[in-house]
Amino acid sequence: MTQSASHTDIRTDGWIGRLPAPLRPYALLARLDRPIGTWLLFLPGVWGILLPAGVTPRERLRLIVLFGIGSIVMRAAGCVVNDMWDRDIDRMVARTAGRPLASGALRMREAGLFLIALLLIGFNILMCLNPLSRVLGASSLLLVALYPLAKRVTWWPQLVMGFTFGFGAPLGYAAAADRIDLAQGMLYAATIVWQLGFDTIYGFQDMEDDARIGVKSTSRLMANRARGFVGTCYALALAGIAAAGALSHQGPGFWAGLPLPAALLAWQVMRLDEHNAPQCLRLFRFNRETGLAVALVLVAGLLTRGAP
Repeated sequence: MTQSASHTDIRTDGWIGRLPAPLRPYALLARLDRPIGTWLLFLPGVWGILLPAGVTPRERLRLIVLFGIGSIVMRAAGCVVNDMWDRDIDRMVARTAGRPLASGALRMREAGLFLIALLLIGFNILMCLNPLSRVLGASSLLLVALYPLAKRVTWWPQLVMGFTFGFGAPLGYAAAADRIDLAQGMLYAATIVWQLGFDTIYGFQDMEDDARIGVKSTSRLMANRARGFVGTCYALALAGIAAAGALSHQGPGFWAGLPLPAALLAWQVMRLDEHNAPQCLRLFRFNRETGLAVALVLVAGLLTRGAP
């Protein structure tokens, strides 16, 4: 049995199993059984909303609620696009063979109609943001559409994923501050390399199947230097967060709290074993806690901004 055949992250139990049978494939296609992806799309947006000064608490809360709903919808849309591109590949990978399009539980026409409905909801959420955010949000759809192509043409699809999933950071900043600046750019760069690191961990689950069918991935490229590569990504992410904090004049609470996400990132690197697929999945999921820690650090910076 191959490494990736020994487990799957598809969940058909719990509340998914209690849905009416016709709705279950759509819930699985949207990855509603695995909310970790929604968290990892949502949290960079929260970082961007919390970073700039001069935004009222009420406006930050409004934006966080909108980004929360938008993350559920757009993560689902991204998963539909990904599975429409990858349905033939997914059939050949043990971990993904049970996905609705790969297994035949849904047809392409049904997935396409579902995608249109999700994009319409996302459009209405985007219209609740300022004009700059609308432009940025619309431009991100190109990344969503092209990300599944990356594994066919480059060894760095995880980097493309970082640009795509990390786009919430500059979008959240633009929605809150209504501007583009260097602090926003540093936060986006930090988010990209953070996501490059944890998606490389995620990809270690599929290395044997990916090699067998010829799919390229950063995980395969870095298989013999996993800890060094992921550790470098996480160190750069932490440096980018610190630079964004300095440029946005965070308070002392930001700097006092920064060792917390640093410790959580270091713990992941120390526990990493690219040959242990279940452990890789656990470490990948642990980035929700890491992202929440960064959000708490930003809240601490806000509350102490201007303190002596």
